[in-house]
Amino acid sequence: MRDLPPPHFLDPATPPSVLTLTLLAGVSALSMNIFLPSLPSMAAWYGVPYATMQLSVALYLALSAGLQILIGPVSDRFGRRKVVLGALVLFLIATLAVLLAPTAETFLIARMAQAVVAAGMVLSRAIVRDMVSDARAASMIGYVTMGMSLVPMVGPVIGGVLDDLFGWQASFAFLLICGLAVTWLCWRDLGETSRPSGLGLGAQVAQYPRLLASQRFWGYALAAALSSGCFFAYLGGAPYVGTAIFGLTSSQIGLLFALTALGYAGGNFLAGRFSERLGMNRMVLWGGSVTVLACGILVLCSLGSLMTAPLFFGLTGVMGLGNGICLPNANAGILSVRPELAGTASGLGGAIVIGGGAGLAALAGHLLPPGATELPLVLLMLGCALGSVLAILWVMARARALGM
Repeated sequence: MRDLPPPHFLDPATPPSVLTLTLLAGVSALSMNIFLPSLPSMAAWYGVPYATMQLSVALYLALSAGLQILIGPVSDRFGRRKVVLGALVLFLIATLAVLLAPTAETFLIARMAQAVVAAGMVLSRAIVRDMVSDARAASMIGYVTMGMSLVPMVGPVIGGVLDDLFGWQASFAFLLICGLAVTWLCWRDLGETSRPSGLGLGAQVAQYPRLLASQRFWGYALAAALSSGCFFAYLGGAPYVGTAIFGLTSSQIGLLFALTALGYAGGNFLAGRFSERLGMNRMVLWGGSVTVLACGILVLCSLGSLMTAPLFFGLTGVMGLGNGICLPNANAGILSVRPELAGTASGLGGAIVIGGGAGLAALAGHLLPPGATELPLVLLMLGCALGSVLAILWVMARARALGM
């Protein structure tokens, strides 16, 4: 953290407001989930299997993970503002290409290009670390992501309604409008918060071994990756579960998706309220434990043939609550390992989280062939949740052993 002037809204000479950071991260999350209720109708439109269109989730996440490895070091090298604005312009071009895609293959290529907006999520966290001390970072990240979660909360709802009324393209048209608005806001309000390092990109990337050699970094990264892995597996499988198992419409699925985001917002509020007082590690453990509880009940209900749509989506709302408590603290932990490499750490940690999410989203799709029940999906979610708890217990055990 360096000395910065106080934020003044719409003054690009000062650090950005919390609203700007919230919407910047929010448009990235919105791009990930607004179209999910439309996946079955998109498959019908292009005349391809559902699994093919489900790749629009997995491929997007995979490229997003790769880009995050570069976004962090590039922002440390050139500054946050230039990277954010450049990424947003490229995102707008890719979104227009998605709208005009004549084939499923062209759509998937353009959809992958949209992943450049991941800069918003990575750098919003790094900018927070630029602005505040380590003691406040988890709390502020919690508040920013709480506000951010309100944006994608309504995304699947809007996407489902737009799909029913106008077709799947309307969701991406809405995303284009939102992207234009956030680009203007960042241009007017997002002042530079990081002094460019002056190191070349190769030298920046060479900092990665310092992070990869840290067991604390890996503990926090795995806690974040596996906790969010429950959510990414859910993203990959829930549209199938809602449509094929429960017979829901796109708009109904969109409304039920909001329960998970509502739970996440509640968890973010608790993280913002209590993280500074109770500490990162305890909050990660509590959040992971809530996620294990929700996923464990899902498995028991599925094994007992008791699953209903309200029960399935309601318990994933509890899963969202656990993630909302865990992830801001795990992300703050990732940034605390090497504070002078906040952008690099955020990018590398994000790549691990999103890369794991890409694999889990794809795996969820393969575990749900025609005629499958929801059991493979909820077992996968439970396994991820248990892994997250084990990772933070490892961090806590090492801290006790080292007297930290």
